[in-house]
Amino acid sequence: MGMDSHPNGAPGGRGRHGRCRRSVGRWARFANDSHWMIRCVPAVGLVSLIWFLVRVVPKPSRASYPCQRVALPLASGFVMWVLAGLGSIAAWRKARGHSRRSHHLAGLLLLVVSAGLIYMGASHTAEAPLIAASPHFANQPIGVGRGIHPGRVVWVHHPDATDWDGPGAGDGHWWDHEATDQREVERMLSGALRRLTGATGDADAWDALFGHLNQGQDRGDRGYRTGEKIMVKLNLVATHYGLGNVDADGNQVATEVFGLDVAGVAPQLALALVRQLVYQAGVSQADITIGDTLCRFPNRYWDPIHAEFPDVACIDREGILGRAEPRKSQTQRIYWSAGTTEPRSEGVPTCFAEAAYVINVACLKGHAMAGVTLCAKNHYGSLCRTPVAWDANWDPHYLDLHASLAQAQPGMGHYRALVDLLGSGHLGGKTMLYLIDGLYGAAEALGPPSRWSVAPFNGDWTSSLFVSQDPVAIDSVGYDFLRAAFSDGNPQLSGADDYLHEAAQADAPSSGTFYDPDHLGNIRRLASLGVHEHWSDPVEKLYSRNLATGDGIELVALGAARADIDSDGKVDFEDVRVMAGQWLDVPAVPSADLAPALAADGVVNFRDFAVLAEYWRTPPDLLAR
Repeated sequence: MGMDSHPNGAPGGRGRHGRCRRSVGRWARFANDSHWMIRCVPAVGLVSLIWFLVRVVPKPSRASYPCQRVALPLASGFVMWVLAGLGSIAAWRKARGHSRRSHHLAGLLLLVVSAGLIYMGASHTAEAPLIAASPHFANQPIGVGRGIHPGRVVWVHHPDATDWDGPGAGDGHWWDHEATDQREVERMLSGALRRLTGATGDADAWDALFGHLNQGQDRGDRGYRTGEKIMVKLNLVATHYGLGNVDADGNQVATEVFGLDVAGVAPQLALALVRQLVYQAGVSQADITIGDTLCRFPNRYWDPIHAEFPDVACIDREGILGRAEPRKSQTQRIYWSAGTTEPRSEGVPTCFAEAAYVINVACLKGHAMAGVTLCAKNHYGSLCRTPVAWDANWDPHYLDLHASLAQAQPGMGHYRALVDLLGSGHLGGKTMLYLIDGLYGAAEALGPPSRWSVAPFNGDWTSSLFVSQDPVAIDSVGYDFLRAAFSDGNPQLSGADDYLHEAAQADAPSSGTFYDPDHLGNIRRLASLGVHEHWSDPVEKLYSRNLATGDGIELVALGAARADIDSDGKVDFEDVRVMAGQWLDVPAVPSADLAPALAADGVVNFRDFAVLAEYWRTPPDLLAR
């Protein structure tokens, strides 16, 4: 049978197959027409508008869903296109009417209006750079969870921890004792450590943390041993810029560019952490170093820590006023996996090189260049760069770390230096605990704290603490919180979470990078550094382990208030009796006996009993602090 022969018709294309060929030809000509996509735009916009209205009007929280983030620009573009088109037609008709009546000036002006409306509609619907936070949908975990309870992130929210009027209100600063409650911060940290490890006491929680890291380091299932050093890395970026932001006495002073109330790690959390290490974990003061190698260590940290723990080394960029000066190791290095033939590297600070354990204390903040700055970005201050990184005279061996951030490299599937930092055996490889200080969350790394309108903060400070053993999981949770709070700000930067995808799949990243920060060559490449996914939605905040649908993140939320309901200094059956008396009452504060509700969800129920159980064996001295 020849090529032009057809069983259902004569040669030349008659019959069923001939009709198919002619149909295919017509579609081919349509596809080759450069205008066919334009014809589809109104239909796509209309469908997007209908989809957005049907899904979001009944439940407004769905507006943050990934599919709705895609639909909204298309829907709004369609509405603008329709309005601009109708306005343009009306202006054109009026212009023709004025021209017929010899009102040429009015006709010309209306003609210009018509053209302007057409341009506005076209420009609004034209292709623009995406700022959508991520092309990936909710509850689709990638990577391998880390920790005693893999992928677990504990979130503690205590509104009573913060009481500040805000910047410029004449009420001091967010770090003042009157503004940030030391006792509440210590309760938050204690409860978070217990829930993270599953331990019933603080000492047991630390023993579990040390033991888990030691097993991963092939040191056996053992706890802390006397003489082993610990580096506590704080985010002190507020004192990084210039020499003038700390005076000759060590007090922080304002700069013209950034002011005084730049958000950072609270001194109350730093002190609470040192107290935990010394009193609960049994670590010698002399074996603890705390600070930020690129920044100053102002008196607001020095005074409370040095007064109680004079042998703790407080590291400072310049090593003045009794602080310790950072030194660069001559043998222990970090190598950048940027794809160069001869990889760039630099010595890590000796406080990291000599440490057996690292604790990473970051802040809950957005970032103009990275989108977010959390635990991974906190390691930018774990280096020993002098002068600062963007100085024209910096060491040529240094890699420009900012060139791999989302602002410089938008989108997904790029090399991210943050992965090298998390994967380095001297930095992320030694980290036993990750914390994000969310007492005063901020939209920008160099800006003041801001009150968040999203639930459960509802116009108040974030008053939160996040802890985890999984660096990717905790940054994923922090990213979701920031993305929900600042829908048009830094966290929406395209590629802001690419480093999380790269880190979760460090053994086979989308960028194709061979991540090798320890310069092991073909011996071993990085394995997955943790698990990444996005939550279900900003209201429920559920991840795949919460839903029992996957081996991703488990977000554990602890109560918003102390469990000592009757304020008698202990959590016991009397508190259970008071709570039972308010069982399932609405609203959550029917009387002064239970204020505020433990879980802060608007009803006294099993969640509140779970919070009470969390504090059941809390020592009275800790409750009373």
